Amino acid sequence: MTAKTDSLEIGILVYPGAQSAAVHGLTDLFAVANRVAGELGEHGLPLLRVSHWQLDESAQLQVVHDSLQQPGHGLRVMLIPPSLAAAPSNALLAAHGAALRQLHGQGTVLASVCIGVFLIAGSGLLDGRAACTHWNYTQALSERFPKVQVAASQPLLDDGDIVTSAGLMAWTDLGLHLLERFLGHTLARETARYLAVEPAPTPLPGASFNPRLEHGDEAVLRVQHWLQGEAGRDAGLADMARCAGLEPRTFLRRFRAATGLRPTEYAQQVRVGRACRLLEFTRRSVDQIAWGVGYQDPGAFRKVFQRLTGMTPSDYRRRFAVGSA
Repeated sequence: MTAKTDSLEIGILVYPGAQSAAVHGLTDLFAVANRVAGELGEHGLPLLRVSHWQLDESAQLQVVHDSLQQPGHGLRVMLIPPSLAAAPSNALLAAHGAALRQLHGQGTVLASVCIGVFLIAGSGLLDGRAACTHWNYTQALSERFPKVQVAASQPLLDDGDIVTSAGLMAWTDLGLHLLERFLGHTLARETARYLAVEPAPTPLPGASFNPRLEHGDEAVLRVQHWLQGEAGRDAGLADMARCAGLEPRTFLRRFRAATGLRPTEYAQQVRVGRACRLLEFTRRSVDQIAWGVGYQDPGAFRKVFQRLTGMTPSDYRRRFAVGSA
């Protein structure tokens, strides 16, 4: 049984050692967002439903709190809070790995705060992908999971199906970011104003891509996840169809029906978003970035980048690179 379609469910993983302030603070933040939406007259927005989840004795996730108390669940996001303890043990990571892989495979966005990222990394879902964590744990994350590309300088990294944030108290920023992504800038800004905290930064042009992941087409979702990883960076239509296990024409039709985009358009969004982060946080040349995100022709990359962001890669770097004037 699935959840009501007029609600958007956000789960919070309550694992041993999880920071209570983050678990209950995020629950309160989303409750405030519901109140603010009502006061603004935003009746077209779905109601935020917050559920808390724990592993039972058989290593299955069970609900221990549900803000709406409705039958059925349809998690759009699973939040993994930080911990005041040391980085999670290998045993704790192994216990949660299968459950997180299952959620991710069903189209749930995984989002972590601080060392919550270790649980996602322990599931193998971050292999070949970028992620951020608290500065005190970047070396430990790199050493324990060498396949993860640790982005030490980024406070928050939204990579579509996986979102990671760095600071121990970054759960407020992450909560507001998710409001912005799923329910819009106005609600995120007014919720921050109600809470008297700094609003989430406005996403930079081209740097934020909110893909449809909850469509239920497993073959298409498999390709979406593959494109986010290293193996799919220079994939063409035939490669994507093979990944889906479908004939190209059938794949093209199903992909567009599920995501609202043609496969090539979707891949361009993913690659340009990755290029934006590299332009902001690295000093690689534009040509190197083009090759790194899957374009063999830097000229073609520049054209796509300008069409999606409204500026050239060089202009983007001058305006938004960390440390620029």
